[in-house]
Amino acid sequence: MTAVIARDYGPPEQFALAEPPIPHAGPGQLQVRVAAASLNPADLVLPGGDFRDTLELPFPHVPGNNFAGTVTEVGPGVTGYAVGDEVFGLALPRVLRPMADPARPSLGTGMLARYAVVEADTPLIAHRPSAVSTTQAAALATAGLTALALLAQAEVLPGERVLVVGAGGGVGTTLLPPLAAAGAHVIATGTAEETALLRRLGAAEVIDYRHADVPAAVRASHPDGVDAVLNLALPSDRLTGLGSTLRGGGRLLTITFPPPGEDAAGRPDVTVTLVLDMAGRLATMRDVAEEAAAGRLRATVGRSYPFAEAVAACTDFARRHTTGKLVVTLD
Repeated sequence: MTAVIARDYGPPEQFALAEPPIPHAGPGQLQVRVAAASLNPADLVLPGGDFRDTLELPFPHVPGNNFAGTVTEVGPGVTGYAVGDEVFGLALPRVLRPMADPARPSLGTGMLARYAVVEADTPLIAHRPSAVSTTQAAALATAGLTALALLAQAEVLPGERVLVVGAGGGVGTTLLPPLAAAGAHVIATGTAEETALLRRLGAAEVIDYRHADVPAAVRASHPDGVDAVLNLALPSDRLTGLGSTLRGGGRLLTITFPPPGEDAAGRPDVTVTLVLDMAGRLATMRDVAEEAAAGRLRATVGRSYPFAEAVAACTDFARRHTTGKLVVTLD
């Protein structure tokens, strides 16, 4: 089969298309013919070597953890799926097993490949509804799951003012419509080029983070403070400024690493929460499927690449500001 391969630590420019052996389903596993895969920062961070001191990545390594495709083999003991089923989801590289749910880990062999093997019994894989395309499903795997988890954790009430930092990315563009539908007054950060899109998706205000001091701009327009901040972009050592935009008793939710400390917001009267749910406690891929099929959850696909250009997709993702999700199509 053909797959994107990293043979050593380094930037995505060193990725290459290669012909590794086809992986086969073992007990409790599915083999999937991948139709589409979307890119996430971890796809580049791990082979880039950022965590090599604490996490040794085995090579050759196939990147990619978001996918949509067709079940082509069912391993012994699997009862919920059959050959021919259309599925999608999120499967972490096996080296990240410590981050996965210990009881029902969602692990895989890498999704930028014609075939991949994933665990069947996990809340992070589901049947793909016929109304949801493979491109949409692959784009929604992490973005949709994270958006639903944030909504569940934030418990936004109608009329609350919510600052979304990094709203133009894959999670942000998926999150804005249901957040606005919940009645939130959404203040989004993005680029000038993204303003029209973010407003269409539900933002009441858009702040161009490239040309404005975001915390100062928010405090100027909302001197009493916002009710919640959803940070999708800034590292945890840069959350103090965002904390200054909150009202007393407000809440700051973040999805970025490293995990924030208790004082990350720089004040004691707000809560700081890392939203990372690999066990499906806040949302499952079945929830994503249901919301997507009902038209309430949709990913913004910034660009789609054929599989022959998969390495270019990875280098573009690393080098450029990306609006929405980048998807590689294999069919």
